[in-house]
Amino acid sequence: MFFAAGIFAAIFGQIFFFLAAVLAALEHECAHAYVARRFGFALDKVVLMPYGAVISGDIAGMGRRNELAVLIAGPLANLATGLFFLALWWLYPETYPFTELAASVSFSLFFVNLLPAYPLDGGRILRLLFEPIGKKRAKIVCGAVSLLIALGVLGLFVWSCFSAPNFSALAFSLLLIFGAFGGGSYGRISFSPKRFLRGVEERRIAIEGGATVQDAIRFLREDRYLTLILFENGEYLGEVSEEEFLAALQRGEYFLPLKSVLAA
Repeated sequence: MFFAAGIFAAIFGQIFFFLAAVLAALEHECAHAYVARRFGFALDKVVLMPYGAVISGDIAGMGRRNELAVLIAGPLANLATGLFFLALWWLYPETYPFTELAASVSFSLFFVNLLPAYPLDGGRILRLLFEPIGKKRAKIVCGAVSLLIALGVLGLFVWSCFSAPNFSALAFSLLLIFGAFGGGSYGRISFSPKRFLRGVEERRIAIEGGATVQDAIRFLREDRYLTLILFENGEYLGEVSEEEFLAALQRGEYFLPLKSVLAA
């Protein structure tokens, strides 16, 4: 569908809009990936859709506050890009004709992704807000709201067919419908035995033993083996290997002091 949309855009003279939308969407998803990585999750798949992209997956174990930070990172990246172009126009007005499209797409992605429709960021935020009443109920509420919005956008496309067909509305409705059932996943950063055959560089971090497991998640890297060197009041306590640290994450011990991981 992504390549079909690109061909369609080229035929009807919308290739620059298509490319601007794709680049803005990729910027959006990279912002999600960057923040997710800071919390110990790695994005492994981006699904390109007509005029957009979708990242979905299992982020079970991530705290609600951290997940909210991941969700809001994408729209904020688009907002920052749009504001950058506004500042550029203020300083160099002659650049307006060349950057108007990119700015419009960035602001559009910012506002659209705040709609409470799954799998948009606004829909995921809505799920987080309703989770206190139960995950199943939250899923039902989000599914119902998403379906209503998707059908509304699809209805807009059908209505536009009586005058000038709005194919952007069709593409967006398909994004909502197919994206909600799309693939992609998050995975904990870890190394396979084959990676060790080639050798992996070690990353050694000195940290206070009273810091929690959650505090140290930001030090995880895909291409580095993490070793935490624990100190308390300036005195050396010992070292926590990446396997021990990941085991604590797997058990959900996010607020456990690192010195307790060492003792275990």
